[in-house]
Amino acid sequence: MKILIRILITALLVMAIAYLMKGVVVDEFTTALTVAIALALLNFFVKPVLVLFTLPVTFFTLGLFLLVINAVIIELCDYFIDGFRINSFWTAMLFSIILSLSQSLVYQITGESK
Repeated sequence: MKILIRILITALLVMAIAYLMKGVVVDEFTTALTVAIALALLNFFVKPVLVLFTLPVTFFTLGLFLLVINAVIIELCDYFIDGFRINSFWTAMLFSIILSLSQSLVYQITGESK
């Protein structure tokens, strides 16, 4: 049940951020729901592999390269999901930062823990 709530929260945040941000397009709520599910799956399966392969770079940048990895995950969602479009890599990076911060804020307010 907890995972479904997290996916719904993420979908709502994706819709809100896309509404407020130029360069991000989400056609409808079902697309945002698909993006939330895809993000969860990509973060579970693909992100650890990317982090492992880029560990030296991540180490030397003191973890800032993780922002690039998050942007790549967003770009993968853009590639695989119809109805979700990101204009540029920098837009994807800003989108991922805003999404992460807003998720953290919502989870703090609601008392959810990771």
